[in-house]
Amino acid sequence: MVGRASEESPQQNENYPKLARRKLNRKSSLKIGRTIAERTERIETANERAAARKKDKFKKALRIVLTISGFILIILVLLGLYFGFQNAESKLEELNNSSSTPNPTIEIIDEDSASSTGLTTRMLEFIDQVSTSLREFGFTPARAVIPINSIREVDFYLDGYSGFIKTTIDRGAGVTAEDAERMLRYLSNIDISDFSYIDVRLSGKAYWK
Repeated sequence: MVGRASEESPQQNENYPKLARRKLNRKSSLKIGRTIAERTERIETANERAAARKKDKFKKALRIVLTISGFILIILVLLGLYFGFQNAESKLEELNNSSSTPNPTIEIIDEDSASSTGLTTRMLEFIDQVSTSLREFGFTPARAVIPINSIREVDFYLDGYSGFIKTTIDRGAGVTAEDAERMLRYLSNIDISDFSYIDVRLSGKAYWK
């Protein structure tokens, strides 16, 4: 009885599946799992490489843009310095021209020498500024006369007027011209056109004769 039982044991019966097949199935399943994982890893690695290549291209493009921008900025700075230097030279030249000896456009008579030679720069500037201001008020200066024995007085003669205007270089040219204009307008309002002179040498006061 024991012998039969052992002979009829399922483990020795050819009709039963062998355990080796179950192991092979399990190994086959494991192998399939590893293949999917490997493919997934390969796909992820390829995506990472593509992303890295894209990042490298972006960095190269950024470096090119920054380099070009740097060159453009340097060129703009150099152009700005060049034109700034040119403007500085022009302003310096204008300053030198303005600080040079003035050249009044009206006739100047120095009664001591009968010429305009020997006149100081201050005197010439005063004559030029007063005559310019008088023109702005609508008058036409004809000549400026420096009387005998006077180094500060300047007499201005205007077209259309018989008299002259006594001034001094100790006062500002602008206020001198304003006072002369006020006095001439006052005389015109009181119908006086014939006078010997107008004296505006004192601040806040004016005389006529």
